[in-house]
Amino acid sequence: MNIKNNIRVALLALAALTATGSMVSCSDDPDAENYYTFTGEMLSDYLNNRPQYSEFKTIVERADLMDLLASYGQYTCFLPSNEAVETFLHEKGLQSVDQLSDADCDTIARTHLVANMYSTYEMTQDRLATANMLGRYLATSQGVDADSNAVVYIEGVAHIIYEKEMPDGSIIHRNDSVENGIVQPIDMVIEKSNSYIADILRDNPRISYFYEALIATDVKEQILLVDDPTYDKFNYNNNVPYRYKSHIRNEVAWVPDTKKYGFTAFVEPDSVYEAKFQEYGISTANGTLRALYDLACKIYDPVYPDDVNKDGHKFENLKDSINPLKRFVQYHIMTRYVPGTADLTALIIPEMGEAFGTETKWQNAIDWYQTLLPHTMLKVEQLSTHPREDPHTNKVIPGMDIYGPDADKKNGHFINRRYEAPEWTFRGAYVDPTVETKPVHDALNGHYFYVDDLVVFSWDVQNRVQNMRIRMDFTTLFPEVMTNDMRLKGNYRADDGNNAPADDSAEPKNGKNHYFPMGYLDGVTFDDKLCALVYRRPHWEFWSWQGDEWNLFGDYDFVFRIPPVPFSGEWQMRLGFAPLETRGVMQVYFGTDPKNLQPQGIPLDMMQILSSETYLGSRVSDDTNLSEYRKTSVEELAEEQKLLKNLGAYRGPLACYYTGGTDKGYDYGTMHIMRRILCQTNMDANQDYYIRFRVASEAKQGNNNEFMFDFFEMVPKSVYGVDGEGEMEDAL
Repeated sequence: MNIKNNIRVALLALAALTATGSMVSCSDDPDAENYYTFTGEMLSDYLNNRPQYSEFKTIVERADLMDLLASYGQYTCFLPSNEAVETFLHEKGLQSVDQLSDADCDTIARTHLVANMYSTYEMTQDRLATANMLGRYLATSQGVDADSNAVVYIEGVAHIIYEKEMPDGSIIHRNDSVENGIVQPIDMVIEKSNSYIADILRDNPRISYFYEALIATDVKEQILLVDDPTYDKFNYNNNVPYRYKSHIRNEVAWVPDTKKYGFTAFVEPDSVYEAKFQEYGISTANGTLRALYDLACKIYDPVYPDDVNKDGHKFENLKDSINPLKRFVQYHIMTRYVPGTADLTALIIPEMGEAFGTETKWQNAIDWYQTLLPHTMLKVEQLSTHPREDPHTNKVIPGMDIYGPDADKKNGHFINRRYEAPEWTFRGAYVDPTVETKPVHDALNGHYFYVDDLVVFSWDVQNRVQNMRIRMDFTTLFPEVMTNDMRLKGNYRADDGNNAPADDSAEPKNGKNHYFPMGYLDGVTFDDKLCALVYRRPHWEFWSWQGDEWNLFGDYDFVFRIPPVPFSGEWQMRLGFAPLETRGVMQVYFGTDPKNLQPQGIPLDMMQILSSETYLGSRVSDDTNLSEYRKTSVEELAEEQKLLKNLGAYRGPLACYYTGGTDKGYDYGTMHIMRRILCQTNMDANQDYYIRFRVASEAKQGNNNEFMFDFFEMVPKSVYGVDGEGEMEDAL
């Protein structure tokens, strides 16, 4: 090994990491110079040739995985020494590997293997970007070893060995490469909890108050699901990949491999509750459960005033659906599995150093997620690292403090934050990314994070924090997509085209698109024998927010339950999409009865771009770049927006962009991205609403009636209801 070269490469890798400030996603063709070079050996050879790993080698052989490690591919092996395996066995009361079952060996081996290559320089977030071969994510954190070397900890316990001399004189070290992967030696065997999320909450003494309320309100019964035992991908079209053409690309989609259920909880430690009891003047003389109930009443009675005098509101009826403590607990839990803070908002790509598709100089990365409390959502916001700028002038907005008391938490995530002093000063609750040694935070069916303030759907959250334009990527509307690890996966730089395998015997090189059977997505109905519903994985040059999009093909008639609005009133529903010549015509319907929805306006022709005569026509000649936007006066921009609004449309959002590298193309400026008004109506915040997309094309228009939907906006009248001369809704 060339040690001097390795040191040079390590410094270069560290410099690159510092420049991006983000997790580097491993591509399929990594630069070999990023790792120690050890040519000629596969992972299988590495195990066979080193007696200090003979115990783990035996485990891999009994798991019948040695042939896999002898084949070409890309793997990271977290490799425990014989000493580490023996310590693990003794803790289990076992004397040798022979006493492990084959199933035990399979679990241990797959826990330590990841089907992607990761150097320690890439382990900068609180989890690896790829799940291990058990489908579980490995938590990562940074620390120091006994010799003061900077090391990476896995699951808060095992650390990657920086460098160590073995009894036979050989040297082991981190980032050791083989032909088909990278070896990371570790000092302990890694274990993942097979408990349910309710059980790992119970086992943490720091959050005993929350767990007591979880049990008393019976919310525990709502978080027991793990997977759908009736789901089998081979029951749907025999798992045959679906081949289609979207715009000009020939692509292939697969049925999802699994249908798992998951939950994510944001939990205040007991110390936070104790401080809140003092702040609100609440006594704990009758126990902490009663104190929590009293706290919940103070927060939720103003939100649900009609329920205050009902029997279900009483302390004796904590399991009732209208009980304030039950509502308090439910709002802490999202109906999806999020294994680390890196997943709370869109993927950070190293080329841009920010969440995919959001210009963070102008707007923080934001996602919205539904909770167990009916008709509510959480707003999750990642702080930008930039001062806030005015996109029209490219100058920092004077006096706008976007950090408030949290200047040390840039890139951190907050729940229900709206901090733009002096108008909005709601700090929200900070999501702590800490990975602890014990207790564990990741369960078989969920994950929990500590937060440093109350996570509540208070009157202020309802009417002020969430009184804004709510923009959601369609992928976040369906919890199953995130829980089953499909959101924003794959190599966004490359495409497989029509060269993917014809069956499920091999993985496509750059990542999978997916198509869904009816019944897979909750709140969605369509006839999967007449049409196909496809989720296209991200590509950074797509005219799509966050790089991904959804397509319908065939004679589609697609109904979905829309997310809840935070408060009753007049709202506008918008569809973000890219009109193209290969697409068709679609009719929109809206209402509360999914079987009897009402048509909304005339059919939408998805072939008409913004510069067509249907919209702006000769008023624009080509796509608008940012410099031209800045030359346009606010009055002219407002006039154009009013014209488009009267036609039922808006330009694409200015804060969203697509890219082919480091240059950004802003959605606002291209004629091929728009937001179309689907309906504008009064809505009840406690009511379910549905939208229907039905094909209205003649014959098989374009690519089999191709319909693309990218993102969804719910906009209150306080935002869109501007009608004064020279006034406009912000372009972000």
